[in-house]
Amino acid sequence: MADGANTILVGGRRGGEATRASGAPRGLRGDAPIAAVAAVFVLLQLVLVHPTLGLGWDEIVYISQVTAHHPAAFFSAPRSRGVSLLVAPVASWSSSTELLRVYLAAVSGLGLYLALRAWKDLFPVRVLATAGAFFATLWVTLFYGPQAMPNYWVAVGALITVGCFLRALRGHPGRGVLWGVAAGAALMALMRPTDAVWVSVPLLVLVLARRHWPLLLALAGGLAAGGGEWAIEAYAWYGGLGERLARASEIQGGLGWNIAVDDQMRSLGGRGLCRPCTGAMPHPVVTLWWLLLPVVAVCGAVVAVRARRAAATLVPLVCAVTAAAPYLFMIGYAAPRFLQPAYALLALPVADALWHLARTGRDRWRPVAATLVALALVGHLAVQVSVLVGTVNRNVDSREDWTRVAAELHRLGVRPPCLVAEHESIPIGYYTGCSSGNTGGNNENTTAAEILDTARRIPVAVLTGPGGTPPDYARDWAPHRVTDLEIRVAPPG
Repeated sequence: MADGANTILVGGRRGGEATRASGAPRGLRGDAPIAAVAAVFVLLQLVLVHPTLGLGWDEIVYISQVTAHHPAAFFSAPRSRGVSLLVAPVASWSSSTELLRVYLAAVSGLGLYLALRAWKDLFPVRVLATAGAFFATLWVTLFYGPQAMPNYWVAVGALITVGCFLRALRGHPGRGVLWGVAAGAALMALMRPTDAVWVSVPLLVLVLARRHWPLLLALAGGLAAGGGEWAIEAYAWYGGLGERLARASEIQGGLGWNIAVDDQMRSLGGRGLCRPCTGAMPHPVVTLWWLLLPVVAVCGAVVAVRARRAAATLVPLVCAVTAAAPYLFMIGYAAPRFLQPAYALLALPVADALWHLARTGRDRWRPVAATLVALALVGHLAVQVSVLVGTVNRNVDSREDWTRVAAELHRLGVRPPCLVAEHESIPIGYYTGCSSGNTGGNNENTTAAEILDTARRIPVAVLTGPGGTPPDYARDWAPHRVTDLEIRVAPPG
């Protein structure tokens, strides 16, 4: 590990010599492939994930905290304010979903560019561009890039943190890399504090072993800066940090030993949330990449160890393992976006291994190996695009259903200021322009008595899902049906 931390990559040296020989500016030539990957990533989002795609449930929670056009939805214990801050430059003054999608696509491309650039002295540019392309073309990355969700940004923060961390260990001159570590750690903690801790555990162990105190200060300071607001809220609203963590665990079904590997595999077919995670596995072609990913990453680690540049590959590999561990072995449901930080970190050893496979062997076999790698990547890309298209179409349909329910509520006289309660009250309330309320479940924020009192002042509607029964307090209200929901509207006064 010590050798790898202080050894410049052979490919990196070659690239530097070629640049000097050509007389072209090193930074410009080195950045061009990375910038191209980031630009294509933005373009693919705008083409494949329609900017007109309506807001999802979690997006509504985050956006409603900063917009003046809708009441704020209930903000549960596991959530953090990072996404709300991210969307505030647009959502605070505009209600346009299209504008928000374009803005998020653009900043996600910028984030990818900066994250890859943090590794410039550790891997050849070709490896960085390939790693960025692999991560950027995963359907889960393309789908969530233009959405107001935290996991992609944890992945970006993880890449920045680990890359700058390794450069600092190698004695990179100046304080820029230390600021990069702090900024990346703060970004992770601002988006999801617990994820930031899991990613950072191997880094904390390594920095303590090396006794690199400025680096420890940068990493710990970044985590504290990003997670400080979440901790303050814990004491202000939940009675302490332990109490908030316990409530977050309860909402997530109780964290503990629970093998969710099969759940994650079931979600690979395009299920945004697999809870409960039942049903058949996706077609083997859809899950093949997921099974091969750790194998190819380990191959990349072997290549790096043999080349005596182990640190640049082993550290992100270990951080990817700790980032994925809670979502594979400690939670009772799955969502493909949970593993985005692990995918981003694994992309580097995977790209290194692919380049090694494509360039290894005798001269007569090298074209064969390169062709096989290229065909495998093309097939992988086709599978990712296919899953993405199906996922987008399903989400368009579900969000159009919310729009239809909102239109029916307006027809029934439920207009702002108003309250929508119970089943799917958060998304439907937002689409209707109403506040939302739940008397039970993970989003419990009101009581039956408070809902009845509210009904004396403003329009109130109670929603019941398929096969459900209306709550006792609304049984006498007139029922109406739209899509597969039953709507009961409180009588005036």
